[in-house]
Amino acid sequence: MKNKTFWIFAILTISIISLAYSYTKLMVPKKEIAAAAGCHETPNTSEPSVFKPTIENKNKPTGKTPEGMVWIPGGEFSMGSNVEDESLCSIKGVTKDAAPIHRVYVDGYYMDKTEVTNEEFEKFVKATGYVTVAEQKPTKEEFPTASEEDLVTGSVVFTPTPSAVNLNNFLQWWRYEPGADWRHPEGPQSTIKGKEKYPVVHVVYEDAAAYAKWAGKRLPTEAEWEFAARGGKTGNLYAWGNTLKPNGKFQANIYQGHFPIKDGDTGEDGFKGIAPTAQFAPNAYGLYDMAGNVWEWVNDWYSVDYYKSLAESGKTIKNPQGPDAYYDPNDPTEVKRVHRGGSFLCTDQYCTRYMVGTRGKGEIRSAANHVGFRCVKSI
Repeated sequence: MKNKTFWIFAILTISIISLAYSYTKLMVPKKEIAAAAGCHETPNTSEPSVFKPTIENKNKPTGKTPEGMVWIPGGEFSMGSNVEDESLCSIKGVTKDAAPIHRVYVDGYYMDKTEVTNEEFEKFVKATGYVTVAEQKPTKEEFPTASEEDLVTGSVVFTPTPSAVNLNNFLQWWRYEPGADWRHPEGPQSTIKGKEKYPVVHVVYEDAAAYAKWAGKRLPTEAEWEFAARGGKTGNLYAWGNTLKPNGKFQANIYQGHFPIKDGDTGEDGFKGIAPTAQFAPNAYGLYDMAGNVWEWVNDWYSVDYYKSLAESGKTIKNPQGPDAYYDPNDPTEVKRVHRGGSFLCTDQYCTRYMVGTRGKGEIRSAANHVGFRCVKSI
């Protein structure tokens, strides 16, 4: 089992963390974080006037709204982010993959009010007998250099460090946990009993897509996800506005305190770790948790320069479906799709991808305890 920590953990953890932190490769000692511009609430941005007004469609469906969903009118909007910092501590990162801001149009659709919950996913599993990737034994084809005894089921779990660490090595706070899956989010001794309303985690892209198909829905495109998260507003930093804590109150489940040490999360937002869905006010479209709590799979392949190619067309792109294939020259071996929204581990010290226009990415067959999804439905 010791070898397991190296072979499976190393491969899957690197894949997972890339979605959460987009391979920032931040070589930032603690003392630099503490001294970095005081960790402010407003990030450095480029010229805000690049955002043009959102123009919502006026037509509305005549049928009954599906249970647990809300109508998103669609329309034309400015997509992307002009944030220049990876964190609110003025640490320069790679948010450039969310630039340049470009003009997009999407048709109207229904969207789940919340991330798919444990109880909803359990109904799917009971009805179909579906087995998630995390519950399947890894194969020699996937990990040719691993020994047979190392090939055991499991997934990646966040593990706080005993004391403060340099944030240049994310392997310090993640572990591959044998037996971790959607039913056992922290490992084989854990359970989802009493957590029926929590978002399901430890699901990979194909798990999310399988659920969506069974439910008569689909995963959103990245453009649909961002249009919905913005709630009809133009160029806001967050799904709720431009202030991280309006009236001094957090609007999402994110990490406060010293990351990633044991008991470092102060829970100022009301939660230490993952939270049940819908614990904060919804955005203007009635959607909950479009920032923080868990990352959400979307359907688009990740390409580091996709936004650049759209912007260079000079056109308003209608219903973009993402690039034809994954592309990232800095990480060519993994195959990733886009994640959106950030998670309960996003922190002003390291990663602020809960900002509405920013992006994450994840290897398509890698799971973790801060990754979930929600669905959409076309009319």
